[in-house]
Amino acid sequence: MQFSELNIIQPILKAIEEEGYTTPTPIQEQAIPLVLAGNDLMGCAQTGTGKTAAFSIPIIQLLSKNKEYKGKRKIRALIVTPTRELAIQIGDSLKAYGRHAGLASTVIFGGVNQNKQTGVLQQGVDILVATPGRLLDLMMQGFISIRDVEIFVLDEADRMLDMGFIHDVNKLIKALPDERQNLFFSATMAPEILKLAGTILKDPVRVEVTPVSSTAEIIQQSLYFVDKGNKNALLVDVLSEQPATSVLVFTRTKHGADKVVKHLMKHGIKSDAIHGNKSQNNRQRALSNFKDKTIRVLVATDIAARGIDVEEMELVINFELPNISETYVHRIGRTGRAGNKGTAISFCDYEEKAYLKDIEKLIHTTIPVVEGHPYPMEVFVIEKKEQRGARPPRNQGAQTKKPRPTTEQKVDAAKKKGKKTWFGKRDRY
Repeated sequence: MQFSELNIIQPILKAIEEEGYTTPTPIQEQAIPLVLAGNDLMGCAQTGTGKTAAFSIPIIQLLSKNKEYKGKRKIRALIVTPTRELAIQIGDSLKAYGRHAGLASTVIFGGVNQNKQTGVLQQGVDILVATPGRLLDLMMQGFISIRDVEIFVLDEADRMLDMGFIHDVNKLIKALPDERQNLFFSATMAPEILKLAGTILKDPVRVEVTPVSSTAEIIQQSLYFVDKGNKNALLVDVLSEQPATSVLVFTRTKHGADKVVKHLMKHGIKSDAIHGNKSQNNRQRALSNFKDKTIRVLVATDIAARGIDVEEMELVINFELPNISETYVHRIGRTGRAGNKGTAISFCDYEEKAYLKDIEKLIHTTIPVVEGHPYPMEVFVIEKKEQRGARPPRNQGAQTKKPRPTTEQKVDAAKKKGKKTWFGKRDRY
């Protein structure tokens, strides 16, 4: 099927063609006609499936039907998304697909001075993309009214809940007009997600594409077993052998991301980190440098990476395996988009083997192991700490070691010497 078969108006078709697209993705093919028909929509789709265009294109078309304004433009479509990066990405899509439609859109998010954003809002916009915190803040200040919203989109609903935005979302829903069209998107449909959807949607049509486990099937995956202390050295070694010019590296923590960047820079590999502790300006600069290939490696945590949309991402490296198996699929799904080949490499230390087992169960495949690399795993057992006051093995003759003193024995000995003592958790014997 072609975009021209989806009953899309000519100004939008022209913009789509200028962007170099002719064939819609599965969610676009299913969702666009349903949204154009005025249905509420529940979309189960992950980042990278083309869902942004699936709601952006029909929103532009529906609002284009009525562009007669009396006075300042009013916000007629509101798109709420959890992260700044994702909001900016959606804003870019709206501008690209709507460049010939004569509509005005803008993006607002926290972490930056609000003056530039409020200046655009005061001129009037048709479509507003926002993160929850900044949206509620500017509503309280009187810069934004959402009582004229005709189409409401809640994007990445599962991530909204993960990040603790549920109360903000409920406040926004109460401020919206009762008569409106609602579009709800989430990568998962857990019970709490369905409960939230029930408070927003009215007789929705459900669209579900790309089950979470199947995304991994189109990506070339490989696995390195490596001790935790050798991961940095292995990363440098892998990057020296890989021809990829755009590499996204995942860590579980913000501090871990910074440590990886420091090590890579020390070895002459241009890189930067993106995570929640970085200022908005630093995050945007890192992302821009990554997109234009000023830096080769972007190291990210899962929440920060949710909004990253870089075409032709060549390689994803899991420096640390995620403890949630679905997250692995989301991570590697950053590569292999739009029909391009994707490659994903994962490092696994002994403590992460349980995570690996869950991941392989989810994706219904065994990830191929790379043998013969310079840093093979040597730690196969995690030694248990010796119990306090444990008695030595019997019948070992002269080789039997003298047992460690118990806490009580140490306290008594210390008292005899007139020293201060402690008892309990500080004792390490």
